[in-house]
Amino acid sequence: MTDSAAGSGLKRVLGVPGLTLFGLTYLAPVAVFTTYGAVTQVTEGHLPAAYVVALVVMLFTAFSYGRMARAYPTAGSAYTYTQQTFGGHIGFMTGWTLMLDYLFLPMINFLLIGIYLNSQFPEVPQWIFTLAALLLVLVLNVVGITVMNRVNVLVVGLSVVLIVVFAALSLKHLAGHPAPSPFAPFTPGSSVFAGAAILALSFLGFDAVSTLSEEAKEPRRAIPRAIVLTTLIGGLLFVLVAWMGSLVHPGYDDFANADTAGVDIMSALGGAAFETIFVGIYVVGAFGSAMTTQASVSRILYSMGRDGVLPRAAFARLHPRFRTPVVATAVVSAVSLVALFISLDNAVVMVNFGALIAFSMVNLTVVKHYLFDEGRRSAGDLVRYGLVPLVGFALTIWLWTSLSGVTFTVGLIWMAVGFVYLLALTRMFTRRPPVMSFSEAEPTLAA
Repeated sequence: MTDSAAGSGLKRVLGVPGLTLFGLTYLAPVAVFTTYGAVTQVTEGHLPAAYVVALVVMLFTAFSYGRMARAYPTAGSAYTYTQQTFGGHIGFMTGWTLMLDYLFLPMINFLLIGIYLNSQFPEVPQWIFTLAALLLVLVLNVVGITVMNRVNVLVVGLSVVLIVVFAALSLKHLAGHPAPSPFAPFTPGSSVFAGAAILALSFLGFDAVSTLSEEAKEPRRAIPRAIVLTTLIGGLLFVLVAWMGSLVHPGYDDFANADTAGVDIMSALGGAAFETIFVGIYVVGAFGSAMTTQASVSRILYSMGRDGVLPRAAFARLHPRFRTPVVATAVVSAVSLVALFISLDNAVVMVNFGALIAFSMVNLTVVKHYLFDEGRRSAGDLVRYGLVPLVGFALTIWLWTSLSGVTFTVGLIWMAVGFVYLLALTRMFTRRPPVMSFSEAEPTLAA
């Protein structure tokens, strides 16, 4: 379809480079430091090896996302692919499980803001910083401030500069200090897989490229390539940063605080000044991420309310002046209050439950769509659409079984609630399940 034929549709202006750059903004290299200390301790100093394992698993899943983006070249997601392939009921449960990720991502950002600011101002309790950030983001999202989009671009640029300076200082540090074996951090071990399961959080967002299908030139070709390139380049950057950090700070149990391990490393490289710069960039980035993730999930909840998946009277309401989904935004903020009493490691693994479920389902949709629905049976097809996604599925399940007991408890309870809710919506499966909208478009007034 040409642009002119598209009428009022979105302009198709993005090629593979632009789509890949968009994806990399979601996989900011500085995100390594979100779970750096925790996973370094879990893997006993083998964080780079855990990233390698996570990257391999994610590449298989990225190929599957690419296959499904080619089959459905519209703004997609794991929910869309599952709903189209396996039907509404399984699609609903996949979408419901994904909501666990969407709801908890803002909470993680608020938690990180409190942790890192408390590292610089220890006399102020962490919860005060967390609550202040939560309330400020709530107000800004209700008012409808959009300037944070520009701030996010600035933060991504600053993050890149920070990583370049980090690499330069690391090389300088290693030149003047005896370094351990450069291969030691890549030594495999059983704990590496537990660490890789946690690191799935770092790759959340590589599939965001698929949401730009309607703005991509030749989406059937460009979207799959950009998804794989985003995963590969982002993963290699994660491995590089983790590797250099492990050489600069080879110990894994001597951080002042595992949640702020990045502060220890930056301080060792550039002193108090570089540490302050790092914390400043990290906190601003977390604030911007909290703004965007909360705005996104609020609009998802609004769309679900408008479509009747959630109660319309509450979730489909817009603020009379600002025309923002005020109830949905308040609900997300209420969920984010969990940041006041949860630990970072527990918060991270709770998000990963939904992500790994979604990744597993996307791998299975490839097999169902291409081999069964379309009946492809050549040797090449069996490898591309059978073996590769099934390996991705097996690897994802492998990581999934490495998650903690807390993760399973929260995740399974969430799924049980969703199943009961599905029974109610469909009146014991006598009606078709509603179609959930995961569009991130600005809400419009209901008719």
